[in-house]
Amino acid sequence: MNEEQLNQAYVVTLSCPDRPGIVHAVTGALLATGCNITDSQQYGSPSTGNFFMRVEVTTAAAKSDLRAALDPVAEAFSMQWNLNTVGEKVRTLVMASTSAHCLNDLLFQQRSGTLPIEIAAIVSNHQDLAGLAEFYGIPFHYIPVTKDTKEQAEDKLRALIAGHDIELTVLARYMQILSDELCTELTGKAINIHHSFLPSFKGAKPYHQAHARGVKLIGATAHYVTAALDEGPIIEQEVIRVDHARTPEQFVQMGRDVEGRTLVQAVQWHAEHRVLLDGNRTVVFN
Repeated sequence: MNEEQLNQAYVVTLSCPDRPGIVHAVTGALLATGCNITDSQQYGSPSTGNFFMRVEVTTAAAKSDLRAALDPVAEAFSMQWNLNTVGEKVRTLVMASTSAHCLNDLLFQQRSGTLPIEIAAIVSNHQDLAGLAEFYGIPFHYIPVTKDTKEQAEDKLRALIAGHDIELTVLARYMQILSDELCTELTGKAINIHHSFLPSFKGAKPYHQAHARGVKLIGATAHYVTAALDEGPIIEQEVIRVDHARTPEQFVQMGRDVEGRTLVQAVQWHAEHRVLLDGNRTVVFN
C-alpha cells in the first residue's frame, strides 16, 4: 500500500429518517472497506425527525468498493446519500448581469485555489462582463432575455449546462428571474446571492428599502434557488453595521464586499459537500 493510496480521501454525506443504529451501520461499513475516518459530523433535527451525517475518510479501497459497502446500508435506512472524492473540482456555470464584484470574487478565488470549483462557462444577459471573462480565460456566453425570448434563452442555458457537464449553477447578481420549471430542475444545484439579510427587504432595491426603514445592519444572503422568489434554503449570511449618516448609494457600495464574501463562502461549503437540505432549511457542517 503506497502513500498515494493511503491518502486517497472521500466524503460521504447522507440524510434519512432518524433512528438508532445509523452511525454504527455507516462506520461499520466504512471500517469493513479499510477506511480511516478523519472527520465525522452528524445532526438529528428535532423539528423534522431527519438525521444528517458527513464523514471524511482515507482509504486504499476503490471508490466502487466504498459504494458497494454503503449501498445496503443506504437501502436499509432509506437514505439519500452521496460519495465524492475530497478536493475534486465541481464543474460550475456562473450567471451575472452587469455587476462584476461577485463574479470577480469567484473567478479570483478559483484561480488562487481557494475554491474547489472549475468555472466552465459564464452566462450573461448583457455584454458588460465579457472582458472580465476574457481576462480569466473563461468562455463567455451572451444570452439576452426579453419577455418574448425567455423560454428560448432558458433552453440555451439548459444546453450549456448539459454540454459542459455542469454540477453547480451560481447566480452572481444575475438580475433575471428564472422560470419555475428551471428552478425545479436546478433544485439543490443552483445558488443565488441576494443583496439583503433575508427574509427582510426582498425584491428590488433592498438597500434602498433598508435605508428607508433606518436599519442599523445590512447584509447579504446566499441561498439555493427555488421557484418561490427569495425564499430558497439559506446557506450563509453576513451583516455589517451602518448608521443614519449613510446614503442609499453608500449602502450599496458597502454591501458589495459582503455580497462577494457571502457568495464565495456558500459556494465553498457546497463544493466541499458540507450543505444538506432539510426541507426549506439547510444543515451546514462547517
